[in-house]
Amino acid sequence: MRLIILAGGRGTRLAEETHLVPKPMVEIKGKPILWHIMNIFAKQGFQDFLISTGYLSEVIESWAQNANEPWNIETIFTGLDTQTGGRIRQSLMATGDKQCFATYGDGLANIDLNQIIKLHKSQNFIATLTAVRPPARFGVVELSNNTVTHFGEKLQADAGWINGGFFMLNREVVDYIHSDDEPFESGALPRLSREGKLGAYTHEGFWKPMDTLREKIEFQELAKENPWPWIQNI
Repeated sequence: MRLIILAGGRGTRLAEETHLVPKPMVEIKGKPILWHIMNIFAKQGFQDFLISTGYLSEVIESWAQNANEPWNIETIFTGLDTQTGGRIRQSLMATGDKQCFATYGDGLANIDLNQIIKLHKSQNFIATLTAVRPPARFGVVELSNNTVTHFGEKLQADAGWINGGFFMLNREVVDYIHSDDEPFESGALPRLSREGKLGAYTHEGFWKPMDTLREKIEFQELAKENPWPWIQNI
């Protein structure tokens, strides 16, 4: 099964790095985060990749052509300002795949892909997303009459679930994407949800995005572990 990687955005919140390369090419431990995403899938037997490009597409295309890996890597230019829904739509229409994985080009997780497949097929969903706990970034303040009664770290388990960006999609998802200018997250996903066609695989393991320079530095520290947290237990 193929993985579509959405790698066309401008990565403006990581501008310290992305003025030279697109965000998926920012390196962790000497390898682009794009490579680390693909490695998560390859380790579980999925080695066919389609990279949806846009901003600085030539950088990704050059890397893909010269990647020294036993993987099938293709690229498709989907426009500079195309939204995530449009990139998914164009990619699916170009391949004709009946089912595929999709993910963003800036997040890592030790997700059990076969469990996503199992859930997706057992419930006949058109799309299944991976639900994760948001990282605990802020201290919690509890107040009573303007007095702090408790201060401490917010627990991830108290924060509910968010979209972790690892999807399994049927080709029919194309029918729920109305234009290339429409984000997948505010267009197709709510429409699928209203029809009961959107599943959620809950992932309690490692998950982390790379949106900021601070998060890139955190990844560099995590990469000192052996094995890396995003490939542990897969």
